[in-house]
Amino acid sequence: MATTLPPRSPAESYTETVHFILPNDANPMGFALGGHVMHEMDLVGAMAAYRHTRAPLVTAAVDGLQFLHPIRVGDLMIVTARVTGAFHTSLEVEVEVFTEETLTGRRRLTSSAYFTFVTIAQNGRRPQVPPLQLETDEDRRRAAEAEARRAIRLASRRHQQA
Repeated sequence: MATTLPPRSPAESYTETVHFILPNDANPMGFALGGHVMHEMDLVGAMAAYRHTRAPLVTAAVDGLQFLHPIRVGDLMIVTARVTGAFHTSLEVEVEVFTEETLTGRRRLTSSAYFTFVTIAQNGRRPQVPPLQLETDEDRRRAAEAEARRAIRLASRRHQQA
């Protein structure tokens, strides 16, 4: 018998981390390595997903990853994440990366992507994901866009399997 999980709001999953970009995080030009940025995005996205599900998860897909501006050595890298869509055994998390210049405080968006996480089977069953409680027009807009991205991902997956 399926249990009904209480819904959780996107605000409950919101996660933010702040990191200094050090020379070992950077390429020879003094900019953060893309792989380092992606690693941090995956970690912070997973934190938000765990806060929503409280279940074991793995990363299943990354959509729309963009690097808009470089992050320089000595600047802060701020990574934020929030759940934007909750499905039966998967969920979508929006992850954004900002740079903050340490000497001026100037902050701007440098990267963004949508991560899909799926629950891992325990005792032969994959845990359900709690529904998303949509409280604001912004929450509803993000959830509708998440549904559209999910439909594209599923269609692409079916096409690749054919």
